[in-house]
Amino acid sequence: MSFPSDHPDDLLLPRQPGVIRQFWARHPRLADWLIALFWGFPALLIAVGYSASRPVEGSGSGGGAFLASPGLDALLVGLAVCAACSAFFLRRTRPILAMCVFSIAVLPAPFTVGSAEQVLPVFGIYSLAVYRSSAAGWIAAVTLETVSSFYVLVVSTFATPDALANSPVQWVFVYGFEIAIALLIGTTVGGRRRYLAALIDRAHQLGRERDQQAQLSAAAERARIARDMHDVVSHSLTVMVTLAEGSALTAETDATRAAAVMRKVADTGREALTGMRQMLGVLGGDEDVALAPQPTAAELPQLVAQFRGLGVPVELQRDGDVPDEPALQLAVYRVVQEGLTNALRYAHGPTRVAVRVDATGDPVAVVIEDDGLPGIPTPSIGAGRGLIGLAERVHALGGTLTTGPRTDGAGWRVAAALPLSGKEKP
Repeated sequence: MSFPSDHPDDLLLPRQPGVIRQFWARHPRLADWLIALFWGFPALLIAVGYSASRPVEGSGSGGGAFLASPGLDALLVGLAVCAACSAFFLRRTRPILAMCVFSIAVLPAPFTVGSAEQVLPVFGIYSLAVYRSSAAGWIAAVTLETVSSFYVLVVSTFATPDALANSPVQWVFVYGFEIAIALLIGTTVGGRRRYLAALIDRAHQLGRERDQQAQLSAAAERARIARDMHDVVSHSLTVMVTLAEGSALTAETDATRAAAVMRKVADTGREALTGMRQMLGVLGGDEDVALAPQPTAAELPQLVAQFRGLGVPVELQRDGDVPDEPALQLAVYRVVQEGLTNALRYAHGPTRVAVRVDATGDPVAVVIEDDGLPGIPTPSIGAGRGLIGLAERVHALGGTLTTGPRTDGAGWRVAAALPLSGKEKP
């Protein structure tokens, strides 16, 4: 049976346990008290009444009592029954100890005509199978059957004709049947409990993994947003700052040229706004904006020309055509853009900034290096996200990115190797 569902895709859950089962599950100690009372009270009445009514001269006959005083005999039997009842409160937390107590309590049973103590180990075996393990229940059952049978066989010579020990064969089969029933029920209930506990634990693990995956996804999304923000904004702002500084220097001497430079600043700002709107459209799910074309390797000449207009001596060399894969095309463009932006920011008097894109093999190689003056440290004016975001973009395509000083110590080198598959991994 399942709960009704208003939606066909809703998860169908099994029916909740009934009120009675929920009550017993919430009050296990009450159940132990009731079991102890259900067994202990009749057993106490029978044992005490039988011992108290036994004549003194009949000591050792029938009931198996060995004391001369019936009153003292009844008192000891009553204490033994109470001690046996205490094991009911240990069977959940210490089932092995409870099994030992139950087994000791059954020792006088073969000397009696009928004893309630002989069913105590049945509770112990059930508790072992449920609260310990099925293997523990099997071991206890086999051990109890073997030891009790041998014990009854040994004491049968001392038993009276009407005592239980007088028939060892009957004891073996009857007691074995009781043990087998307890073992089967215990292993079934215990297996179900452990299976349910494993399912609940697995559900908790899946919940924790889901939360961790959500956190990782959120962190990856934040990193992607920061990377795209840097790609869109940082380049344009660098160009705008450089143009504005040049315009300020020429404003007094050549107003016409300064005005032309400021118009370039405005154009660059509009391009940056367009890129920002496109990025925000992707984040907001605007399909019209999200489907706007991204920069490709075919636009590298325009990018190089823009940096040349800023006074950077860029030389572009392209070998082969970059495969028509959007992620690969965009990665090539971003690598060149970041390399040239860093050269504009940090290179000291470079005479040559070489850009090489080799698409004749696999992977596609993109190299940007300058010959700026060595040994002149330049403090970073950014947040350090440029090369980190670029590395993330390249690694997402299965490629590698290396950055650092050139081997001859003159200038800086940025090199990326992009495999031709070019499909960005999530």
